[in-house]
Amino acid sequence: MTGRDELAEHLRLFEALGVTGVSRDASWRARTTEQEPADREGGRAEAPSEAIAPDPAPQASASPAPAPGTGAPAPSQGGAETLADLRAYIGPACTRCKLGGLGRKQVVFGVGRPDADLMFIGEAPGADEDAQGEPFVGRAGQLLTKIIEAMGLTRADVYIANVIKCRPPGNRAPEPDEVATCEPFLFQQIDAIAPKVIVALGTHAAHALLKTDAPISRLRGRVHDFRGSIKLVPTFHPAFLLRSPDRKRDVWEDMKKVMELLRER
Repeated sequence: MTGRDELAEHLRLFEALGVTGVSRDASWRARTTEQEPADREGGRAEAPSEAIAPDPAPQASASPAPAPGTGAPAPSQGGAETLADLRAYIGPACTRCKLGGLGRKQVVFGVGRPDADLMFIGEAPGADEDAQGEPFVGRAGQLLTKIIEAMGLTRADVYIANVIKCRPPGNRAPEPDEVATCEPFLFQQIDAIAPKVIVALGTHAAHALLKTDAPISRLRGRVHDFRGSIKLVPTFHPAFLLRSPDRKRDVWEDMKKVMELLRER
């Protein structure tokens, strides 16, 4: 890629993220708080989390538990077949955790290329996602789509999923038992897709994947090793950017790292 091509790529992403200027003044870059107030469109405010934990060792692959009342084994094939089998295995009306009885309309499994090099992971579906059955389709999802397109990709080129597959009532944070029940399905999605790079969107996705309670403002800006050969880049959630547009330049810096990793690998 020539210097001119790189500049054009940078300008496209700046435009998509709504960045209106840059400055060397450190105070200009540090005007906002460290912690994002909400992770999902229509989400709730979060209290800041200041504890710092080291990056964990890569986790072993986890397999989902059988559906209640069945002895069905978890699917074991690779790629698209595994994703299709896993979607069928979870079912459209999963009741493995209490969210199945708390008003959610449907399971929101994931969408995109089954062998994508790049995977985006958020926390949980919101109201629009619950209605349409696809992750990131509301206002935050539209911004994510612009970011993906500014990187020279489309939604069909990447894979998009959430840590949990059902909308919590009122967009509250997923509770530990809900994450523990649904998280193995996410890990199996990751294993089937085998992406080169994962972008963790927001505090809760980063915490679930990295097993840390460090604030997203300290996790982002670095590349983390994940499950052996995968590189994980945490960044701010698009819903947070809608509330704090001056942090879009930080997401731009994170996406530059992602693009560099994709070119290298």
